[in-house]
Amino acid sequence: MKRYMVGAVSARTGDEMSGPALLVAGLAVTGSPVLASWLLAGLTASAAVGGPLLGVLLDRARRPGAVLARCLAGYAAGLALVAWGLGRLPGPALVAAAFATGLLGPALTGGWTGQLPLVSGGIPAARAAWLDAMSYNVAGLAGPALVGVLAAWGGGTAAVPAAVVLLAAAVPAARSLPTRPAQATAARAAGVWAELAAGFAVIVGNPALRRATVSSMVSCAGLAMLVVSAPVLGADLAGDAGRGALLLAAFAAAGLAANALLAWAAGHRSRRDGRWEAVMLWATVLLGAGTALAAVAGTFAVAVAAAVVAGAGEGPQLTALFSVRHREAPERLRSQVFTTGASLKVTSFALGSALAGVLAAPSPQSALAAGAALQAVAAALLVIRRFR
Repeated sequence: MKRYMVGAVSARTGDEMSGPALLVAGLAVTGSPVLASWLLAGLTASAAVGGPLLGVLLDRARRPGAVLARCLAGYAAGLALVAWGLGRLPGPALVAAAFATGLLGPALTGGWTGQLPLVSGGIPAARAAWLDAMSYNVAGLAGPALVGVLAAWGGGTAAVPAAVVLLAAAVPAARSLPTRPAQATAARAAGVWAELAAGFAVIVGNPALRRATVSSMVSCAGLAMLVVSAPVLGADLAGDAGRGALLLAAFAAAGLAANALLAWAAGHRSRRDGRWEAVMLWATVLLGAGTALAAVAGTFAVAVAAAVVAGAGEGPQLTALFSVRHREAPERLRSQVFTTGASLKVTSFALGSALAGVLAAPSPQSALAAGAALQAVAAALLVIRRFR
């Protein structure tokens, strides 16, 4: 479990760095915000294509850690290739390379989480899910901060090599993950396409997985509104777009603290598996409340408070989502459920980011109001009868 956590934090920090680092490097080398944004879009949007197939490969593998290690190495190499090609290769070729690299991205998120039962041993499932979610919170806090520091000290291209190093550093931890029992992979007569269909059927057919997946997709699109609006809000309220990074840091730190509090509470009283739906519901409501508060913030201090409220919801929401997936996903399709879910969330975030850019340009308040509305829809999806 220690090796798993070290590898997860390293890989996910590198992943959290990769998008912003590529964006900053693209701007620094080419001076074109259009090309830089297309590189970021290519890196993230392709997750929807790669996630389900990666899940099938991980579920069929006797040594899923070896598959993860290859994905990590491939992602690191692709990121390095795109960075090297800036100023040397034509823009369409760079976007295509970013898209191809992004196909492996779900391995760093859902693909890694899907292997948690192999390493958790005697650790209670709720605590293991909390530890895994904490790695996302740590990466979300450290990744963008490292990009900012490295870009300030070493120039716009300095952050990409650091992201590549962190991704490569996680390869040994991935390779050390336990081998899956032989009986778990022996009965794999179905073809890849049949298993893809089976994985989607589980998500759609299981009421708990269906409502958690759809709600998390809508919520992730709403979260994109908050993330994209943060720099604009920082410029409006504090006269400095860089203050938006402080808002995002407060958001990530609050998520980390809220998850720690959740783990403490779970350790002091019994938590039935069915309670995770309730945690996901109130966490989504809290995330929406923070986004709504940001929309009406008249001072930067209020905006920071709003980011803290939103982050206090986002951290436990992720832990609850992982706990529901671990509880409901069949063992033979576990990786596919996680990688497909991660892919859908990343794609939702990309779509939300595109819409947020349009809304936030004239008024960040419009984007934040839309984000709060999406969180309200996500909360409603957790309780309405149709999704139950």
